[in-house]
Amino acid sequence: MQILNKIRSLLILLVILVVVNFLASEFFMRFDLTQDKRYSLSPAAKEIVSDVEQPVVFDVFLEGNFPSEFRRLRNETRQMLEEFSAYNRNIKFNFIDPLAEDDDANAIAEEFYKMGMTPARLNVQENGRNSESIIFPWAIANHGNKTVKIPLLKNQIGATDEERVTSSVQQLEYALANGLSKLIYPREKKIAVMRGNGELPDARIADFIKTIQEYYFMAPFTLDSVVANPQKTLEDLNKYDLVIDPKPTQAFNEKEKYVLDQYLMNGGKMLWLAEVTNMETDSLFNERGSAIAIPRNLNLGDYFFSYGLRINPAIVNDLYSAPIILASGSGNNTRFNPFPWFYSPLTSSPNDHPVINNIEAVKFEYANPIDTLANNVNKTILLTSSPRSKLEGVPAEISLDMVNQKPDLETYNAGEQPLAVLLEGNFKSVYKNRIKPFELENSIEESVPTKMLVVSDGDVIKNDLQGGQPLELGFQRYTGNTYGNKEFLLNAVNYLLDDTGLINIRSKDISLSFLDKEKVAAQREKWQIINLLGPLLVLFIFGLGFRYYRKHKYVK
Repeated sequence: MQILNKIRSLLILLVILVVVNFLASEFFMRFDLTQDKRYSLSPAAKEIVSDVEQPVVFDVFLEGNFPSEFRRLRNETRQMLEEFSAYNRNIKFNFIDPLAEDDDANAIAEEFYKMGMTPARLNVQENGRNSESIIFPWAIANHGNKTVKIPLLKNQIGATDEERVTSSVQQLEYALANGLSKLIYPREKKIAVMRGNGELPDARIADFIKTIQEYYFMAPFTLDSVVANPQKTLEDLNKYDLVIDPKPTQAFNEKEKYVLDQYLMNGGKMLWLAEVTNMETDSLFNERGSAIAIPRNLNLGDYFFSYGLRINPAIVNDLYSAPIILASGSGNNTRFNPFPWFYSPLTSSPNDHPVINNIEAVKFEYANPIDTLANNVNKTILLTSSPRSKLEGVPAEISLDMVNQKPDLETYNAGEQPLAVLLEGNFKSVYKNRIKPFELENSIEESVPTKMLVVSDGDVIKNDLQGGQPLELGFQRYTGNTYGNKEFLLNAVNYLLDDTGLINIRSKDISLSFLDKEKVAAQREKWQIINLLGPLLVLFIFGLGFRYYRKHKYVK
């Protein structure tokens, strides 16, 4: 009878195991017990991962011996990729130590730099000693013959290592899903980059164009043909999903404005980077070391006014700003030194809109304040100057001597000034109830729902040059700082073109806890003793207790 009961129990156990395995193979389920749900993929990421039909291999260069904060980044990256792989077995990953062969770290760093993957140099403080460490916080995703470079570490000006890692982990799902998106999805939407009205030259917008080309088709577009055939010009422009105008400096005539207005009425999206004052830092480098900032007439006042905003002809002077780099000495003794330059505001974000959530400060130059006007279009202020700002009217003389002058803090009382405004909704035509510059077959006086973003500084999209070659947008070579210009503009384009899935991933809020380094150093020996003697003490107590139990039991 006992044998039959054992056989019956064994058969029941086998049946349960078979049923559980069958259900596990048919129904996929993972449980995330973290409070912030950091390992739960967002719907947008799941959709991208599920669309991977051919093997994709991630090579991650976060392996090796480096500080504990960055080991945390490595572990979080591994866990995120495990999550990707769990949802789709076509996704594989490898962790690689670039310095595993004891090669020269500087030589390896140079190779990474040539491939466009800048290493990170860290100052490590352990046991009261300072040393320098180098890590390679990058991943490469491979899909057939295509590869995509994925940055895993966010640069933040003035941030601690813990803050950089926390910010990077918050963006980890976005970075990896974005890399996958570039690999598996073909480009579909088209962007027109306006030319013909004195916009920035190609070399000055090259880095952003190169970045955005990974997502969309790009082409230059001029309004020159509007004089001869305005109808055809509008039809050609309507083939594009978005128009970007990077810092026009020449006035638009009424026919050009009408074409742009009707493009918007037809549902086209627009990104304006326009300023109504004429001032450049390069113009300061003369014998006097000064220049006059004057108004710039783009003939767009009524255009923007009709849609619900106004760019004012004044310059924002902000205490929270990026430095200007000035040379001193000559020949081999030349030194490049940073000085405060309050005409280069570093913007803040008054809300957590997906376009500007968790990005580095965006650097402006000689920006103009924006007023929003009441109408039916929804307006969202994305970027502002700091509360310690003031406005300077034009014409005004701007001189390099200002770097040696102490600012009068009492005059910086203008508060936060809007510098980037998003408009969404149904726009009223600029030419409603007005004489049209020319006749169109189908003139529209109110748009379908659409979007427009107006940034009151064209230099936001301008990259520096070195040896005639474009540098990364937002990178200041003499200080090594990288600002959030490229990330802001990329998010803006994604949002305007309704590619909001990836942007929404950015809104995930993750909180990481790190050890207090000072407390660790102060209590290091105490915890070493506890870790050494604690287990021995537990074993000793257990031995005494077990001996007492046996003696008590068998003595009876």
